[in-house]
Amino acid sequence: MAKNALQAQLLKAGLVDNKKASKLSNQAQHAKRTGDTTDSDHKQALADAQASKVAKDQQLNQQKQQALEQKTLKANIVQMIQQHQITDTYGDVDYQFVDNGKIKKLPISQKLYQQIVAGHVAIAHLEKGYALLPRPLADRIEEKLTGFIIELNEQAASEVAEDDPYAAYAIPDDLMW
Repeated sequence: MAKNALQAQLLKAGLVDNKKASKLSNQAQHAKRTGDTTDSDHKQALADAQASKVAKDQQLNQQKQQALEQKTLKANIVQMIQQHQITDTYGDVDYQFVDNGKIKKLPISQKLYQQIVAGHVAIAHLEKGYALLPRPLADRIEEKLTGFIIELNEQAASEVAEDDPYAAYAIPDDLMW
């Protein structure tokens, strides 16, 4: 009777399967025959199984919560990009940049080209295409989650290193590669 009761309790709680329950019952019967058991052993086994199940459930819930937060953050960033992207970008100048090891071209106006080179405008992923964003928004997005901003040029630093042998040679802003 004790065997079936313990087995039923464990199975009902969903803490063990049939194989594990029968093993625990066999151990309980053996202990009863040898005189090593009390009801507290059964209760302790049940409590241990419940505690391990609770810990496992908490860990799974935490992982699900983190995945949900990550998904929500990505959705918020995509919404921010869609709302604040610079429209009216098409022009006669191709801006070339590297995305995942591939060179991509983006036809933009000369004014936007200069702003990207100067670091005032950034290029970000937007679904299957690209979007141009103002620098402050791109910085906020990069702080929250990396991977969306593709091209974010550092704003031009006017300082030149002392030992730079090419300091006298200025790089033109309109250099195309």
